[in-house]
Amino acid sequence: MACNRMVMPDSRRDFLMKSGAGFGGVVLSALTGQRLYGNEFGVRNPVAEKIPHHLGKAKNIIFLFMEGGPSHLDLFDPKPLLNKLAGQPLPESFDRPVTAMGEVGSPLLESKREWIQHGESGLWISDWLPRHSAIADELCVIRSCVSDGINHAGGVSQMNTGSVFGGRPSLGAWVNYGLGSVSDNLPAFTVIKDSNAMVVNGTRCWGSGFMPASYQGTLFESGEEPVANLNLPRGMTEKRQRGKLAFLERLNKGHLKERQSNVELEARIRSYELAYRMQAEAPEAIDLESESVGVKKLYGLEEDDTKVFGRQCLMARRLVERGVRFVQLYHGAGSKWDSHSGMEKNHARLCANVDQPIVGLIQDLKQRGLLDETLVIWGGEFGRTPMSEKGDGRDHNPTGFTMWMAGGGVKGGQTLGATDDLGLHATDDKLHVHDLHATVLDLLGLDHTKVIYQHKGRPERVDLNEGESAAAEIFA
Repeated sequence: MACNRMVMPDSRRDFLMKSGAGFGGVVLSALTGQRLYGNEFGVRNPVAEKIPHHLGKAKNIIFLFMEGGPSHLDLFDPKPLLNKLAGQPLPESFDRPVTAMGEVGSPLLESKREWIQHGESGLWISDWLPRHSAIADELCVIRSCVSDGINHAGGVSQMNTGSVFGGRPSLGAWVNYGLGSVSDNLPAFTVIKDSNAMVVNGTRCWGSGFMPASYQGTLFESGEEPVANLNLPRGMTEKRQRGKLAFLERLNKGHLKERQSNVELEARIRSYELAYRMQAEAPEAIDLESESVGVKKLYGLEEDDTKVFGRQCLMARRLVERGVRFVQLYHGAGSKWDSHSGMEKNHARLCANVDQPIVGLIQDLKQRGLLDETLVIWGGEFGRTPMSEKGDGRDHNPTGFTMWMAGGGVKGGQTLGATDDLGLHATDDKLHVHDLHATVLDLLGLDHTKVIYQHKGRPERVDLNEGESAAAEIFA
């Protein structure tokens, strides 16, 4: 995947050997209907479908991002000792963490949850997510996740881009770069928020960083009209619009000819063409009313608590069905999962919003035969501390928290890794964000050490040259 300059062959034999390696790509191009474009000459299609390094079971990703930091201690990682020591200070035997608010000396806060083992695997899930019992055997719960971001800006940035500092390509952009798009009429990377509130760090969370802008995510808004301006304006015919688009394209390409290094201009030209094609396909893709009553009920569209995130999850299924490679759903946009106080009320409400829609998504994907090729990821930018804050809340905890995966080549019904007896620090099989990103690429059939983008003479990777794919136990 590295962007290398063209090297001329030394001899006729050398030419035949090197060109022969590309014949398979010519065949693939004919089968997929995609043109092959050179890296240096002529028109390039940066999002053309590409061949993975190895056979990966996952073809698509749905990332369920709970923004603000859900509490692993109250959802997937039960700690009996925490309740036993509740009200006491953190024991001296535990390393003191650096927390966002610095209230390390606060007493430990009990978890009021009832914990139940579910499924044939006996997976522990709290009573805040009761409907998850139906999908327990599909989940691979990773309790030993770690990151470097102690606040939301750094945490959200790293979970999306690998770095606590903004400016790098997002995970979706790397996937788009590595595998390309299988859809000509929909963006390969889409983002859907649950409200008008903006995610921390804004569009940088799904940006392309130093890569061409063609790889960035396309934002779909929440509500009844996720994509604005899909319908033609009054008085505008398709023929007239096509003529205006063709004229604009000629002007833009003429402007681009003298500015070949301007990737934003090239991406804008392609975005006009994609927007035109989306007017034909996107209305059908986002038309949730065409779904049966049973499907709507499965996602919770008929209930006030679940209808917003239910719409997001159902739309995600419809998009991956139609070839969208990476769909990222944000729940709690604006850090609403952040629970420095009033955790019981905050998390109870948020869990009620997502419990049924997530279960509906997994079950729907499975019954349609899509779960095996769709990797579903759940988590936030970090977890919460066992120490209390303001008496009834928890602080940020990047040193040990939980995420889970399902489908897409993941072995479900298991728990991997561990935190200490109070859930403060990851202890066994730590999975850093860089390792998580490397694992995601591995499940897609990409070797993360070979998905390289040359930036200012430096070979850049999704994991900042630090990650390793997870232990073999995660793979089905």
